[in-house]
Amino acid sequence: MNATTRFLKRLSETDGISGFEHEVGGLVEGELGGICEIERDNLGSVICKLPGESDGPRIMICGHIDEVGFIVQQVTDDGYVKFLPVGGWSTRNMLSQKVSIATRKGRVLGVIGSADPWDFDDQKIDKVLKMKELFIDVGQSVDFDVKEHLDIRPGDPITPVSKFEIMSNPKMFMSKAWDDRIGVGIMVEALKRLAKSKRRHHNTVYGVGTAQEEVGLRGAKTSSSSVRPDVAFAVDICGAFDTPGHDKGRADRAGNGVGVMVCGGGVFPNPRFRDFMIELCEEKKIRHFLGTIPRGGTDAGRIQIAGTGVLALYIGIATRYGHSHNSVIHRDDFDNAVKLMVEACLALDAETVTRLKTF
Repeated sequence: MNATTRFLKRLSETDGISGFEHEVGGLVEGELGGICEIERDNLGSVICKLPGESDGPRIMICGHIDEVGFIVQQVTDDGYVKFLPVGGWSTRNMLSQKVSIATRKGRVLGVIGSADPWDFDDQKIDKVLKMKELFIDVGQSVDFDVKEHLDIRPGDPITPVSKFEIMSNPKMFMSKAWDDRIGVGIMVEALKRLAKSKRRHHNTVYGVGTAQEEVGLRGAKTSSSSVRPDVAFAVDICGAFDTPGHDKGRADRAGNGVGVMVCGGGVFPNPRFRDFMIELCEEKKIRHFLGTIPRGGTDAGRIQIAGTGVLALYIGIATRYGHSHNSVIHRDDFDNAVKLMVEACLALDAETVTRLKTF
């Protein structure tokens, strides 16, 4: 396992649901503190400034540091934890999965459960459960009172428990939180390579780990107010439509390169900027596909309408089983995305950005 893979492992395994991302932000600071000027905004987003040959244009590369999870609603009288989702979840992905509850006295391990299906009738057994029918079992028994022994309070964050694994295909990485630790990893690696490159970037690059994306793109708003970007890339996951049940022939597949997302995610990119990025992929022989998503939002949509408007683009990494305890990505897609971000920063000088902005 090389240094980059080890960092991706640490990123994905670190807990950080929306509003509780500080440990993930600390990882970003630790990696970029030696090469960037770093500050935090008041929401917790990490802003890493990498000066270049010119103060402008300002190029923003962001990945959101939060992940989906849950929050404690109450502990029932019989010792089970009722909870609320933080971010988008389907109950189909939740049952029998391990979680960790962070209390002020330490972490409590639990498993998401429901009423025993042996007690269900034929009609109920095939129905998708509602969130209110689920609970977390933290070890209640006749001789162990959860309320007495465990200091679980409403508002405590709950994070999926899942370890980073390299699959039998060594290019396939499985872990929790690829949404959006893979985007954060791409941002960090791109800034490292820019700092080491002998080719100078005629702009100033800001790598941003945005907070609270999963609960309303909140960090994108606060950090873009601070950075005031001319150009912005939001690197995030997109669907990998390469599993049974999807139409064959879709381009958005794991291992098919970096996604230049031409529509969706709440952003409608400037067509000249979109075409510039597609042509850059072709010129630099970066494997890529043109992607769309029918629903959902990304930081790019919020940043695009910051100030008087920003050249913004959503960069997608095809990911299987997003918003679940175990999602799967392809390492080559990471490498292609990093290369694209580096080449974009080298190409986007003041003259080029002015030309792309002109209507």
